[in-house]
Amino acid sequence: MLKIILIVVVVGGIIAGASGYFHLRRVAQRNKAEMAPYFGAEIPYKASLGKCLVIYYSKTGHTQQIAQRVAHYTGADVYEIQTQKPFSKVPWLALILKRQLSTGRYPALKELPADVSGYDTVFVGAPVWWYTAATPMLAFLKQADFKGKKVVFFSTQGSNYGTFFKDVRAQAKNAVLLPGAAFNNLDASYNAAVENKIITWLNKLNTPTDKEVLVGEQFHH
Repeated sequence: MLKIILIVVVVGGIIAGASGYFHLRRVAQRNKAEMAPYFGAEIPYKASLGKCLVIYYSKTGHTQQIAQRVAHYTGADVYEIQTQKPFSKVPWLALILKRQLSTGRYPALKELPADVSGYDTVFVGAPVWWYTAATPMLAFLKQADFKGKKVVFFSTQGSNYGTFFKDVRAQAKNAVLLPGAAFNNLDASYNAAVENKIITWLNKLNTPTDKEVLVGEQFHH
């Protein structure tokens, strides 16, 4: 009996490992294809988006990196969403986060939402957790009022942004929504291409069409 159990465990491990390998390979291929248009000479930044604010939540630093680049080009002020208590480093953290999402009991934040009244364009970014926005961002959106400002969402994720844009846009009270952008977590070899993707996206926001303002979910090249 023990021998059979060991065989099942070994076979299961092999199958899981093979599935993981092929998934990562597919993700790498998709990343290469998606980012191909952005390799090459640096694209000049030409947008004029008025006074900007970047609001973001970042747990591992990926979203912070995109937020900082957006702020660099737009000259935006930056507001970081922080929770009152840091997330526990436990093996079952993913289950804790999933429960927060299913119950709507999001973590308490350190401060009230940023005041957007003095800005023309507000960028709002967060990582994707369980195919939607990170719970601190959802906690922020429950309290925030964008007061008729132009709002641009952006996400960071391993490979799939899921319903991120649909969910955050539905919670953006009194926002004039412009097309957002999704950024996969890529290695350093993509840095220049990511920079060009950010600039291309920002330049496009300068003159959005009426259709994009109303229904645009994600920026496409």
